[in-house]
Amino acid sequence: MGLDRVLMHRAVVAAGAVLTTIEQLQQQYPISLIVMGDQTSAKDWKTQLTQLSQPLRVVLIDERYSSLEARDRYWQMYPPAGWQRLLPQGFRQPTVPIDDIVAMLLIERYLNRLTEG
Repeated sequence: MGLDRVLMHRAVVAAGAVLTTIEQLQQQYPISLIVMGDQTSAKDWKTQLTQLSQPLRVVLIDERYSSLEARDRYWQMYPPAGWQRLLPQGFRQPTVPIDDIVAMLLIERYLNRLTEG
């Protein structure tokens, strides 16, 4: 996502393919930093990211409640159809992983922090 908040790429990537995927994306886009959640395994990932051939600055963002927020965003992006419309949103579960939406939200939190400060 650029500073203009235009989404350039979105995907859920297997852990073993992360470094290769980032290096491929670096060839396609002007990536200046990586925004990453500050909780689960953040230290390990930060260390692994130093192995990139063109290392990037890593910014850690508070990721509390991001999964819940991502689920809400999922239903905004993909409104339920059929009988699922009748279920209260809290009972619906996305049918695909939403880690990419979590990543979008973390980038948005980072950009909001930039504009607020």
